[in-house]
Order: sequence, then structure tokens, then C-alpha cells
Amino acid sequence: MPPQELSRRLAAVNTHVDEILQQEVRPLMAVEIIEQLHRQFAILSGGRGEDGAPIITFPEFSGFRHIPDEDFLNVMTYLTSIPSVEAASIGFVVVIDRRRDKWSSVKASLTRIAVAFPGNLQLIFILRPSHFIQRTFTDIGIKYYRNEFKTKVPIILLNSVSDLHGYIDKSQLTRELGGTLEYRHSQWVNHRTAIENFALTLKTTVQMLQTFGASLATTELPRSMLSTEDLLMSHTRQRDKLQDELKLLGKQGATLLSCIQEPATKYPNSKRNLNQLENAATMERLLVQLHETEKAFSQFWSEHHLKLNQCLQLQHFEHDFCKVKLALDNLLEEQAEFTGVGDSVMHVEQLLKEHKKLEEKSQEPLEKAQLLALVGDQLMQSHHDAADTIRPRCVELRHLCDNFINENKKKRDVFGKSLELHRQLDKTPFEESVNGLIVQRQKLMLCWVWRFSTRESRIA
Repeated sequence: MPPQELSRRLAAVNTHVDEILQQEVRPLMAVEIIEQLHRQFAILSGGRGEDGAPIITFPEFSGFRHIPDEDFLNVMTYLTSIPSVEAASIGFVVVIDRRRDKWSSVKASLTRIAVAFPGNLQLIFILRPSHFIQRTFTDIGIKYYRNEFKTKVPIILLNSVSDLHGYIDKSQLTRELGGTLEYRHSQWVNHRTAIENFALTLKTTVQMLQTFGASLATTELPRSMLSTEDLLMSHTRQRDKLQDELKLLGKQGATLLSCIQEPATKYPNSKRNLNQLENAATMERLLVQLHETEKAFSQFWSEHHLKLNQCLQLQHFEHDFCKVKLALDNLLEEQAEFTGVGDSVMHVEQLLKEHKKLEEKSQEPLEKAQLLALVGDQLMQSHHDAADTIRPRCVELRHLCDNFINENKKKRDVFGKSLELHRQLDKTPFEESVNGLIVQRQKLMLCWVWRFSTRESRIA
């Protein structure tokens, strides 16, 4: 995989993670406003209205009026950014529970929502104060201050949760509102924080992989074996570290998904709310992006590792080739020093001994040369990038080996014939050789044998 392709695929992962987190509409992360979220003055329970509108609930909270404007805006911005764009476009349903509070708290809540609610409001339900006087103040206040709230959203005053059930199904309301929807705020905050931390860690890891990939892509291949080995070890260590981080991230993601799905696992018949379903879906999508990251990096690393390995293999092959060729050249030079056939039995026997030593000496270099040629064949069969360089080296090695072996055989045969002729000469009395004619003839035959064998060697 080319470095550009790795960069493109990892950039796509980052884009998908941003889309999953809805970064364009969610400038804040849960961890940035963790204290405000834990105060629980507003919650997104996962309930939905009849048309699928997300419900934001303002539970009873005695210190609501003292919440800083910035904290209120941050929490509202965060909560309204969590539902999908499709769900948010329907509009939010707001339920304000002020049964134990006063008209002043109702007024403060409506004023803040009208001024600072960042989403599309569809409807506001108010559970009015239960105390008679405060309820009366609320009725009068809503009537006279409606224009002050600067909102055209319908406001419905309710006397009890039973009235609320006439508008919203009980299955979409928490127990505090007389519903059956399971919602634990601390768990919700923990899950949101964990999901976002996982996503940010994934993005950070992707960026690290991009940097590492770019670094590998610009690395020049060393010319020495030692440098290549060091580089391969260094890159492998870095890769192993990143691979371990990816594996750890995968385990963390699987654990988090399991925690989110735990209620459904423990209680198969229970109905999960939209928060749990959306959180699980978000984690599954993030894990898909993690898998894509691992896949892209694995493919890139395999090709990079192969390139470095092939570079090192070629350097080893070239190094061994130079050593083996030098040894073969030396053998051929020693072989070429055998220029005669011997002028006596003793001389020929000495030549045979020296020739045998050369043969014994040549065994190891010849074996190394033949083995190296086989190594070259294996490299070419494995589609080595430098096959065009390796092939002529293998041909040359085999040619040198064949030349040496063939020449050795010829010289051995010549020395054998020379020894036989000299022994025959030694057995023939000079007087019986017709004044030395037989001796001269046999010597001429020896010269002819030597010249013929030498000429054949040159032709070969």
C-alpha cells in the first residue's frame, strides 16, 4: 500500500469519528463540563415524544436560579447536540418539574430556556408548584409574563404527572415523573465520558499512525547490512508499540460496549431506552473505525516490512556473493597453475597429490556457491523486487562452479594418463626402444594429450 493510500484511509477514519461524535454541532465534550453535568439540573433521559422528539427534563433543583449562565448554556449545548440530526430537527420537548418549588423558579427556568436554549424547541411542559399559593402565582405569572419569555413555543401547565401522561407515554418518562423509563444519571455521564474519551484516543492513535507512516515513507534504504538491520529493528519496535496500543484500545472498546449492553444481557426481556441503544450504536461504529485503522496500518506495514526485508536479503546475498566469488576466483587461479603433465612418475604423483588437495580445498567454497545459488532461486521464486539483479549472479556462480569441476576432472584424467605412460616408460629398457624412438613417441603423446585437454578447457 502506498503511503498516500494509508494517509487517505486514516484521514477517512478521522472524518468518520468526527461525524460519529457530531463534532460540527457539538463543540464541547462531557469531560469539559463534567461537574455541571453531575449537578443534574437538566438531563437527556432518552425518552421521546409521540413524534420522536427528544425529551429534555429539568428535574427539581433548588439552586437552579444560582447556576451561572455559562454553565447553563454549556449543558444545554451539550445535551441538544447528542441526539441525531434527524431527531433534533423534529424539535425538543422540555419537561420542567417544579412541583416543590416556587413561581420564581418557574419564571427563572422559562426565562433561561427562552434566552439560552440552543436547540429547536417544540413544546414546554411545566409541572406547576403543588403549594396552592405558588400554583396561583404560577397561573397568574404565566398569563401576564408570557410575552416576556420571548418564545412562541406552546407552554402547557400541568397539575400532576398523571396529566403529563396524557401527552407523553409513561414508557418515555423516568420514575421521578411516574414513568417506567430506566435512567441512572451517573451511569449516563460515565458512559458519555468513556465513549468520547475512546473516540478521542482513537483519533490520537490514528494521528500517531499517520505520522509514523509518513516517517517510514520518507526513510531512505540504507546501503549497509548493519544499518538496514538497525533500521528494521527500530521500525519494528515502533510498530509493535503502536500495535499494542491498538490492541489495548480494542479491548477497552469491547469492554465499554459490554458495559453499555449489560442491562440487555442481564435482563433479556427488559427494554433498553434510546440512550443505551444510541450509545451502543456509537461504540459499534467507533469499533468499526478502529478495525479499519488496524486493517489499513497492517497492510501498509506488511509492504514496508517486506521492502526492508528484501533490501536486507539482497544485501546479504550480495555480500555472500562477493565472498564466494572471490573464493572461486582464487580456486580457479590455483587450478590454472597446473600447466604441465609431469616429466616423471614421481613428478606426476606429486602433481596428483597437489591436485587432490585443491579438490578437497574446493569442497566448501563450491558447496557455499551452490547453496547461495539456491538461495537466489528461492528469492526469485518469492517474487523479490531485485530478481533481475539476483538472476545473473546465480548464473555466474553456477558457471564458475561448473568450469572448476569440469577442469578438475580433465586435469585428473590427464594426470592419470600421464602417470600410466610414465610407468610404462620406466618399465621399457632403453636399448629395446630402438634408439629411444619409443620413448620419444610416448613423450609426444603426452604433449598431445596435454595440449588437447588445454584447448578443450579454453573452448569450454
